[in-house]
Amino acid sequence: MRAAPEKVTVYTVAKRAGVSISTVSLALNAPHRVSEATRQRVVDAATALGYRSGRGGRSPESGALRIAVAAPFTSYSSYYRRLSGMLAVEATANVELLAHDLDSAASATSPLLDALPARPGVDGLIVMGVPPGGAALRAARQARMPMVLVDVRRESAALDDLPTVLVDDERGGRLIGEHLRDRGHRRAVFVHERQLSRDYLSSGMLRVRGLRGGLELVDLPITPGEDFDDRLVATVRADRAVTAVVANHDLLAAGVWRALTHAGMSVPDDVALVGYDDGDLAATLDLTTVRQPFEQSGRTALDVLLSVIAGRDSHISRIELLPELVVRSTT
Repeated sequence: MRAAPEKVTVYTVAKRAGVSISTVSLALNAPHRVSEATRQRVVDAATALGYRSGRGGRSPESGALRIAVAAPFTSYSSYYRRLSGMLAVEATANVELLAHDLDSAASATSPLLDALPARPGVDGLIVMGVPPGGAALRAARQARMPMVLVDVRRESAALDDLPTVLVDDERGGRLIGEHLRDRGHRRAVFVHERQLSRDYLSSGMLRVRGLRGGLELVDLPITPGEDFDDRLVATVRADRAVTAVVANHDLLAAGVWRALTHAGMSVPDDVALVGYDDGDLAATLDLTTVRQPFEQSGRTALDVLLSVIAGRDSHISRIELLPELVVRSTT
């Protein structure tokens, strides 16, 4: 009678690699914290043993696939909306979602994600808003971890082989520029968080490309959390050709509105205002904005990942969804 195969655990990998179980955990989940030689030895052992390659990844209670979802949730509420789209899939599929909060890429000098936000027992990974760095990509590939990216772009070709779900931000900027130009505006201030690194291509950079097709822009970068009222008002008053302000997202637009009205300026009579994203805040303010299909992008990402895990649609590399201009009273 043939003996049952030994269950592969973190202890099995540690024994084969000749390291402690804590080193195995660091090598697979925070590869930047161990030497390259140690990380490679652990990855080789895990790969040879089939550890974290999809076997044993099911929830023992439900048999559900475990999917890790990593994003800067606490920095941008839009990622919760993407997650809600995934939850709609989870309700009808045998899937368990595990959320990981990441630091915002905009606030980091080195924003690339080098610590893989997944633990043993995870069947797949969705990363939103923060580009994976080289160490994370190598760890995922060598551990055969299926991965889908959402709202992630890099100038290099490092991510070209990973399925990616995007919204066409350059088109969104172009829609705003054309709308404002049709209303007679020629010059606008663009308010956005200061981007500390050029290691990735942000949504704001793409929106600027689209905006410049219809408008002259005055750039106003701010530090996250900064009280920018005085700088904004001074910029608008110093340039008489400025008749509009475009904010990189609706929460920033609300701050712009506060600054302008406190300075005695009227929206839209003195200055037109446009936001980006569209949600409850934009509807409450009756704010002209660009609607992003957040929930759809989340559903799409999870559907693609489940197809990859099942061995289907492995040819998918890029899905780009279209934004929509929503015109309200602020323009």
